[in-house]
Amino acid sequence: MSPTSETAQGGRRLVIVESPAKAKTIKGYLGPGYVVEASVGHIRDLPNGAAEVPEKYTGEVRRLGVDVEHDFQPIYVVNADKKAQVRKLKELLAESDELFLATDEDREGEAIAWHLQEVLKPKVPVHRMVFHEITKDAIRDAVANPRELNQRMVDAQETRRILDRLYGYEVSPVLWKKVMPKLSAGRVQSVATRLVVERERERIAFRSAEYWDLTGTFSTGRAGDPSDPSTLVARLNTVDGKRVAQGRDFGANGQLKNPEVLHLDEANARALAAALADSSFAVRSVESKPYRRSPYAPFRTTTLQQEASRKLGFGAKATMQVAQKLYENGFITYMRTDSTTLSDTAVAAARAQVTQLYGADYLPEKARVYAGKVKNAQEAHEAIRPSGDRFRTPAETGLTGDQFRLYELIWKRTVASQMKDATGNSVTVRIGGTARDGRDAEFTASGKTITFHGFMKAYVEGADDPNAELDDRERRLPQVAAGDALAADEITADGHATKPPARYTEASLVKELEEREIGRPSTYASIIGTILDRGYVFKKGTALVPSFLSFAVVNLLEKHFGRLVDYDFTAKMEDDLDRIARGEAQAVPWLKRFYFGSEEASGIVPADGDHLGGLKELVTDLGAIDAREISSFPVGEGIVLRVGRYGPYVERGEKDAEGHQRADVPDDLAPDELTVAYAEELFAKPSGEFQLGADPVSGNQIVAKDGRYGPYVTEVLPEGTPKTGKNAVKPRTASLFKSMSLDTVTLDDALKLMSLPRVVGTDAEGVEITAQNGRYGPYLKKGTDSRSLESEEQLFTITLDEALAIYAQPKVRGRAAAKPPLKELGTDPVSERPVVVKDGRFGPYVTDGETNATLRRDDDVETITPERGYELLAEKRAKGPAKKTAKKATAAKKAPAKKATAAKKTAAKKTSAAKTTTAKKTAAKKTATAKAAAAKTTAAAATAED
Repeated sequence: MSPTSETAQGGRRLVIVESPAKAKTIKGYLGPGYVVEASVGHIRDLPNGAAEVPEKYTGEVRRLGVDVEHDFQPIYVVNADKKAQVRKLKELLAESDELFLATDEDREGEAIAWHLQEVLKPKVPVHRMVFHEITKDAIRDAVANPRELNQRMVDAQETRRILDRLYGYEVSPVLWKKVMPKLSAGRVQSVATRLVVERERERIAFRSAEYWDLTGTFSTGRAGDPSDPSTLVARLNTVDGKRVAQGRDFGANGQLKNPEVLHLDEANARALAAALADSSFAVRSVESKPYRRSPYAPFRTTTLQQEASRKLGFGAKATMQVAQKLYENGFITYMRTDSTTLSDTAVAAARAQVTQLYGADYLPEKARVYAGKVKNAQEAHEAIRPSGDRFRTPAETGLTGDQFRLYELIWKRTVASQMKDATGNSVTVRIGGTARDGRDAEFTASGKTITFHGFMKAYVEGADDPNAELDDRERRLPQVAAGDALAADEITADGHATKPPARYTEASLVKELEEREIGRPSTYASIIGTILDRGYVFKKGTALVPSFLSFAVVNLLEKHFGRLVDYDFTAKMEDDLDRIARGEAQAVPWLKRFYFGSEEASGIVPADGDHLGGLKELVTDLGAIDAREISSFPVGEGIVLRVGRYGPYVERGEKDAEGHQRADVPDDLAPDELTVAYAEELFAKPSGEFQLGADPVSGNQIVAKDGRYGPYVTEVLPEGTPKTGKNAVKPRTASLFKSMSLDTVTLDDALKLMSLPRVVGTDAEGVEITAQNGRYGPYLKKGTDSRSLESEEQLFTITLDEALAIYAQPKVRGRAAAKPPLKELGTDPVSERPVVVKDGRFGPYVTDGETNATLRRDDDVETITPERGYELLAEKRAKGPAKKTAKKATAAKKAPAKKATAAKKTAAKKTSAAKTTTAKKTAAKKTATAKAAAAKTTAAAATAED
């Protein structure tokens, strides 16, 4: 029986999902007897500050939102921005005969469903409706086969939430006191930051080594063709049987790890090349092995993020945003999954498309099974794949842009997973010759031929290393046999230098976190977003670069909260949380052990988290933490990098001592680029305060300074001048022109700058015209009419006649003539339109003519790469168009005259009611504001999650 006919007999059913988009899609698959509404995410959570905690709670409970003294009881409150939605859901429920909770089938979704049930308090039957794809059949099957709420999953999610709250709310204030206000710590974000910082430390400690080898181009003497080339390129492998050193043979200190290898320098390499120039060469051996490559498993969350980064240039966050839209609109299965398993239906659909698109030769006899899962994977889902029992090809979807590209990636990977192996041969050829000085030299060349491409016809996985060779690349060698003579066309000496370990990209950091079993794969996108937003990490191209601030934070955490950022400890905590989810451990004793330590956790067997300590004790005793020490890092030659409250700076010598030097360090400088030489350059730059002289009128000293927003001049007010209150006096201040600099600006320049705005004159009607310098450049102002000037110098030189001439011209409406682009980046792979960098009102931005994306703080016009430009555009597209603020409704129009009398009483009633409501809202607003102000400090830690 269909859901529609059931409804006709059973009354009205309310179905609650998380998002409006999901609600809209599901509504189309259910009958008229169903009402589908969104909760719009979580409706209830731990409070964001003391102001949100009910008045009956006091002390630590108000600060933490968790009653640690009474079995870690969480205090849940309905989010302020969800109260109206909760009211709406209650009204809909009152008119319904059954309630279906259709949130996502994972811990987070189960927790949302539980909170809905707790808040709505339904008096009608409640069902948990679960599905992992939004198709007509899946939705109707979910309605027909509901289950009960899984309380074990709810408890597991609640334990994670409490743990993350305790971690964030207890450790973050330590960072505020010892490093900088408004910082945050989190169970996974702090460990992820440490990984990025440790990689930068490795780069700083790295010492490059130079090494040389030879490359030979050898010919067979035959006419070649594509299947049998006439030449091959081989690299020197051994000299007199001793292997020639390559990059892998050197350590991070630049020294050889294996003394048995031969380290060639430039002189020796060139001498050997000259000695081999006239030598005869022959093939010593040909080794051929069969090549076989099996298809990659279907996508799970992390592998999708990695491939979307490599192939599409998407960040993890952008990938998940696009995937969410595809899921909610019924194109793919649920995108937060740890599983690589495909359902029987999906396997049949994939195999059908293999036969249809590639032929029966590409279909294996038996279906491929990918049963392996990530450790502690959530059991809810299958792999990410196209939805339905028949996969739509990308062309059939009607999708465009980023959604089309991500769907195509998922579709190709899924279909390829059910295809035959790729097969071929790999060949190694060894070529030998004797140099004039008698030394024996052996070169090697490797080749690969693919005789049957198999799954590679559909899909080939990308690589994190841009220089890596992809699986489907062939390298054909000439058909030679041992003993064949070869002629050396050219032998060249090549120099190389070892490189420091590559910085993490979003893709490689996701991979590292998963391999170390830190955190949940479904949270990695938000974790990376958090460390970027917090300023712990910034991007250079696709590389994740730690800021100096993150060095100070990680230094403090390592020295005083070592276990909390220990990789094994964090992985063990993840194991413990999963044991709790499986019912193998109890949440409350485990939380007691974590928070209070072993003394308070009576009755806990050692297996229940014996690696845990007491967080409370750790954050209470802060006396041993030296704030200056944990934020100081030696650069060399007496120079120290310090992280201050207003940013990083370098310093030499003690403050107020003779020879003391100090200079600010650019926020976007990569830590491994801060050398002694660079620090000396910073010291040499003009900085600090430049005394320009006294204002002849006021007698106040005029100084030039370098501020966070650029160089400026200002006056020094006499001591005792009121700075606050009614009689406060503000010093005159003005930014330097672009053509000026701190070391050349004069007192006259400063006085002229501070004299702005300048009155140019008045027009015929007596309206004053002034010349002013504003945020967007110099301009004229007459009443409310502003006109731009061409240069800053015009502020002092423009005459009244020239100003009147400008105003006599019609004002240009809309946009001015487009400025030429600052840089061209290439063709965007999504829109296939040229991407350029332009200068806008709010700074430089990238555009393809359809989408604009502002450059981030750490992006530079000169160094931005095409890939970074495409990534910014992809992120902007994933967010969708900006929401326009709705205009407030205007006052109701007056009723027509002939209806006025009849409507008077009703209107009076409505007016009275409206006034009462408005008064109530105003009073509530004031109360809320007062509470919020009182709870500012607590709220600052609210985002310190995970």
